[in-house]
Amino acid sequence: MILEGIFGNYHRRLLPVVGIIEPLLLAGSVYAGVFIRFGDMSAASVDELLPIWPKALTFSLIGMACLVAVGLYNQRLRDGIHGVLVRLAIALVFASALMMNLFYMFPSLLLGRIVFALSMFVAFIALGGLRAGYLRLLREGNNRRRVLVVGSGKRASQILSFRRATDFIGVNFVGFVRMPGDAAVVPASRCVVLDQPLVLYAARHHVDQVVIAVDDRRKGLPMEQLLECRTHGVDVVELATLIEQDLGLLKLDALDAEWLIFSPGFNRRLLRRWVKRLFDIAASILLLVVALPVMAITALAICLEAAGRGPVLYRQMRIGEQGIPFELLKFRSMEVNAEGDGKPRWASSQDRRITRVGGFIRKYRFDELPQIFHVLSGKMSFVGPRPERPQFVSTLSSRFPYYSERHRVKPGLTGWAQVRYPYGSSERDAFEKLQFDLYYAKNHSLLFDVTILLQTVEVVLWGKGSR
Repeated sequence: MILEGIFGNYHRRLLPVVGIIEPLLLAGSVYAGVFIRFGDMSAASVDELLPIWPKALTFSLIGMACLVAVGLYNQRLRDGIHGVLVRLAIALVFASALMMNLFYMFPSLLLGRIVFALSMFVAFIALGGLRAGYLRLLREGNNRRRVLVVGSGKRASQILSFRRATDFIGVNFVGFVRMPGDAAVVPASRCVVLDQPLVLYAARHHVDQVVIAVDDRRKGLPMEQLLECRTHGVDVVELATLIEQDLGLLKLDALDAEWLIFSPGFNRRLLRRWVKRLFDIAASILLLVVALPVMAITALAICLEAAGRGPVLYRQMRIGEQGIPFELLKFRSMEVNAEGDGKPRWASSQDRRITRVGGFIRKYRFDELPQIFHVLSGKMSFVGPRPERPQFVSTLSSRFPYYSERHRVKPGLTGWAQVRYPYGSSERDAFEKLQFDLYYAKNHSLLFDVTILLQTVEVVLWGKGSR
């Protein structure tokens, strides 16, 4: 479940490629670099590099972190092989920079310039070849999970509303089964007729999963046939579960209170809260040390642009955990009286209120760096839903179901919705981001937090979703 939550709709049969083969290739590239350089692992000149396994393990861990950071584990990545190779090259450049710093801090990890260069070259060739084959397998129907949908009405048609090439990229929908009470919403060309019991149809068509998406269960759900499928090894899930596992969101139109009650998640155990708090403190201190020069330069740039007139920091009320308001600090990126009439507004694309310095710091998220102090004080978490203004929260809570559930966790400096959806500037955007926020509130874990943190690097590097 954790792997599915992180890697989304990567095909389950291909998860070993993501979780095992790539780190092994990274580690193996170190051994390959030594072998290419010296030709014989038992040569006397190799003795000074022994033992090799700690160096290979370190490079593997750092390399995997960098692959995540540049977006190569983003399930909505739409790059072709050329884009993937560019990201892979950037990831290895970052990995090499980190490794060189470690060489100075821990001389026992030193590999030598030639061996290290050869290891990087082997890693690029091996991972590039693997990614090319992986993309080909993932985008061809022969290796996709085969799914049969029970239902053809309004609920089932939600599956067809996802139109991006990266939506359900690892899934091949065998068809939709018309059920009593369902309106004819799904096109007839996508529907199938069961000419035999469901379990036999599933076996004949190699169905891996059956999804329940009927509009009215009272009209007759084939419980005995579904149970027989389940006992024969065919996975049977709700529509909301399919979307949660494959797309990493809780689609509001597909879930109900009963599903939320009985599905796993919403971990608020004391141990999880302590672990999250320790992670927040450690990550915030580390980021603060790195970001202090950037914060100083940002403050100076704001002062110079405004000729000393106007504050450097901007204060604004936001809603925190359990709906408790707090005052949020940000670097000022707009004109001093951006809301002189007192009416709150969403920041829009090409917003004229944003200053030149403000446009730059918003693009790379530098304006949000002062929120590190909120994380240290415990008002915010490093990872969580974006804190919204009270006026917007009041409106959105009255219009969208389960909106208040996003406040069951602390708001975050970054979050699942921030890395998965562009900057929100409307109520429709807020609705879309809510579905990711609810997914995070339900499935958050330390590993998930680390993954989001690494994917945030991609958002900052590529300047995604800024306004």
